[in-house]
Amino acid sequence: MHLPFLTQRTVDKLIIDFKFNNKYVVIVGGGLEGYRKTLSFLDAGSKILIVSKTFSKNIKKLHLKKKIDLIKMDVKDARLFINHINPKPDLLIAATDDQNLNAQLAKHAKEVGCMVYAVDNPLISDFIFPALAKIGDVKIAISTNGKSPLIAKVLRQRIEKMITEEDLLQIKLQNYAREILKQHVLDQKVRKKALYKILNDDNIKTLLMRGKFDDAKKITMEIIDYFKANDENYKSHPALAN
Repeated sequence: MHLPFLTQRTVDKLIIDFKFNNKYVVIVGGGLEGYRKTLSFLDAGSKILIVSKTFSKNIKKLHLKKKIDLIKMDVKDARLFINHINPKPDLLIAATDDQNLNAQLAKHAKEVGCMVYAVDNPLISDFIFPALAKIGDVKIAISTNGKSPLIAKVLRQRIEKMITEEDLLQIKLQNYAREILKQHVLDQKVRKKALYKILNDDNIKTLLMRGKFDDAKKITMEIIDYFKANDENYKSHPALAN
């Protein structure tokens, strides 16, 4: 997923954004934690099965909307349960209120090659869920290595307030410029210089602050036109010189 989402994996200080689109995720536990993780993987485009003896109202609503599958089952023997899952999931999430059962589910799921996540034990999980600040196309993961989800949430809220509408429009403009440059400029270094010029152009900044995206695109195209030839043109043109 583009963990939409929340499937960021943390190994030591490394955060990796897994793509879980169309991946098969089995969640054992139909309570609040199971529901929260379900929303995360729905956002990532995963195929989700929830197994539990009871289901929360919100989970039932998702099932009625045909967004997830449910199996009503009281899982007691973790090994037997894992061995009978067919097909095996790409990821198993242990989200029951029984810490020992969660540990056993994680253990036996790993034995058959599944990634695992236990909601109550980051040490046996293959990844952790960082707090994810998501504003438009911006996603920033904040992790405390599982030591304080509360602080991670507070930091996420602070960061979300820092991202401006101008930042979001600049992302949109950079993407627009990159696609055009890829078609007309073969030299990656030249493309990079063009993108930096667009990023730092005061006129473009002013227009984006005012929300005038189409006008900013016009100046962007003027800059790109100068870069279509070669790097020497860029260096010699007074309007583009640093």
